[in-house]
Amino acid sequence: MQIPAVSVEDYISKIPEERQEIFKKLFDTIDDNLPKGFKQGVSYGMVGWDVPLEIYPSGYHCTPGTPLPFMGLASQKNFIALYHMGMYSKPELLDWFVSEFPKYSKRKLDMGKSCVRFKKIDEIPLELIAELSKKMTADEWIECYEKNLKR
Repeated sequence: MQIPAVSVEDYISKIPEERQEIFKKLFDTIDDNLPKGFKQGVSYGMVGWDVPLEIYPSGYHCTPGTPLPFMGLASQKNFIALYHMGMYSKPELLDWFVSEFPKYSKRKLDMGKSCVRFKKIDEIPLELIAELSKKMTADEWIECYEKNLKR
């Protein structure tokens, strides 16, 4: 379910009212903890953070001329989704997250390749998401991306 929006504020205003407060808290948690070098915005029907072209002119190989995506947040029909491309491409970061999750949540981890689904919005582990957000710099993401792209 993509939400057409022109800004983060516009996106949040269009999601169901009962999700707006926690979505904003989750957004702010990530934004406050990401290392410098990432830029927030709206793309692919969600809010997210990219490495801007000013830092990485090569951009995203799938869509030439666009910034390199890193993290995203989406309000889906039955859950809030957190996408983290670093966990998708760096197994040790994924292993860390999977092992830490039970320390912060009573819920079973509901996760795809790069997507963490939060169905109980009142139980999103914000402290863990803050720690995850700090784990990879823009330069580390570029290095990881290029290494995986060349495979």
